Amino acid sequence: MSTFEQAPKGAEPRTPGHVESARPRAAVGSASGSGLLERVFKLSAHNTTVRTEVIAGLTTFLTMAYIIFVNPSILGDAGMPKGAVFVATCLIAALGTLIMGLYANYPIAMAPGMGLNAYFAYVVVLGMGYTWQVALGAVFISGCLFLIVTVTGLRELFIQGIPQSLRTAITVGIGMFLALIALKSAGVVAASPATFVTLGDLHSAPVILATLGFLIIVALDKLKVRGAILIGIVTVTVLSFFFGGNKFHGVFDAPPSIAPTFMQLDILGALKGGILNVVLVFFLVEMFDATGTLMGVAKRAGLLVPGKMERMNKALLADSGAIFAGSLLGTSSTTAYVESAAGVQAGGRTGLTAVVVAVLFLACLMISPLAGSVPAYATAPALLFVGCLMLRDLVELDWEDTTEVIPAAVTALAMPFTYSIANGLAFGFITYAVLKLCTGRAREVHAMVWVIAAVFLFKFAYIGGH
Repeated sequence: MSTFEQAPKGAEPRTPGHVESARPRAAVGSASGSGLLERVFKLSAHNTTVRTEVIAGLTTFLTMAYIIFVNPSILGDAGMPKGAVFVATCLIAALGTLIMGLYANYPIAMAPGMGLNAYFAYVVVLGMGYTWQVALGAVFISGCLFLIVTVTGLRELFIQGIPQSLRTAITVGIGMFLALIALKSAGVVAASPATFVTLGDLHSAPVILATLGFLIIVALDKLKVRGAILIGIVTVTVLSFFFGGNKFHGVFDAPPSIAPTFMQLDILGALKGGILNVVLVFFLVEMFDATGTLMGVAKRAGLLVPGKMERMNKALLADSGAIFAGSLLGTSSTTAYVESAAGVQAGGRTGLTAVVVAVLFLACLMISPLAGSVPAYATAPALLFVGCLMLRDLVELDWEDTTEVIPAAVTALAMPFTYSIANGLAFGFITYAVLKLCTGRAREVHAMVWVIAAVFLFKFAYIGGH
């Protein structure tokens, strides 16, 4: 799951010198004889070996493989064919990651982003009533905009223009939104006409199994077991065959057809549908999510060298292109995954790590029956776990400055309580601009904030809610 600028936390950036000290020079030297791989990925220049890169790729894959089960489950709730979404998820993860590895030579993996898939399914389609084809059209438009601002250099301007407090709030709000969706999918919370939400049936198999899965994931993660999320999902899925009434459809089979989702996006419908705010949400979240993750993981790997941003610019282009490519295949926005930091921690320093991840995602195409057997309450613990981790960014807020912390709190709280990331962003930007204006600190507000706040105000005034 990708989150905003979370990658550097919990560890100091690891420089190439640090890596060299952790491995004998003989091993490094052996990389020079690796032929084609050495020439393409410059292994010896990054003090790494083929073996180290392969292990790093496997590590990254295990930490993010849950997306091949979670993404079809979420988008399936929006009416999309789960089989086709499964194929699209594997293909775009492989394609985006492969481009990242070969073009940018970065050890960073890509896949459909958590949070954005939930916004796509539960807000845009189920909440606002748009078809999933129109929603894919909105993703495509946001991807095109994303690519334009990257190529023109405006991406940096956007990033610099948004205050840190609101960036933090976006992460926290999406985390709370994911947690609510997870609790609903697990049956822990249920609708109530009297209190809006209430406690679900705690004696039901989904609740019990989901709770068990969540505890397994947290425990394994604390014990630093690679693939903790994946293990939790698989464990609950296996138990569901015995206690949840789920049916086992096998493990291996030819991949389903991608035809039901391939090139099914409705771009004209998105342009005519009055969903400017949807495109804006996709655009903003994609920007902060991808940029923060890329820079954070690259920093941890010791790859951010001042004055030498060529590779980072290539990485930014790779993730921009993956967004609209994913919409063509039939999935929500693709982004760089913060779980790539696990592979970096294992020694990954070049694009070979990413290539290994891409190959493994392609191999997953053969396990479509297993993916189709995963119930919603098996993926719910993963959503809840990811959501909980995203709340840790609250510590970065300046709680002494109410003009910063209140807009951030409004942003985060509005997302789950209005069941809309867009509304959370809107309330946050508007509140931030107004509070700064009313306290005589309007000069602190970047022009980009005024623009975004004005767009949301226009939307509320002339288009209405949602």
